[in-house]
Amino acid sequence: MTTPPYLRVVRGNPDDVELAALTAVVAALASAGGSTETRSRPSAWADRSRLVRNALPHGPGAWRSSALPH
Repeated sequence: MTTPPYLRVVRGNPDDVELAALTAVVAALASAGGSTETRSRPSAWADRSRLVRNALPHGPGAWRSSALPH
């Protein structure tokens, strides 16, 4: 029984140099290990996304809703 290939070209005709470059990149990424930890969100006090302005209302009567709380 043979093992399935690690890489498979699905489109195009790469030459030996392109395949070698692809193999080197995949091997480097695999050996780096990568970070498996997930980033936690900052606390509500430190979250700067709350400072981003909300989208402005648009359309007829938008001037009325511009003063209403969101």
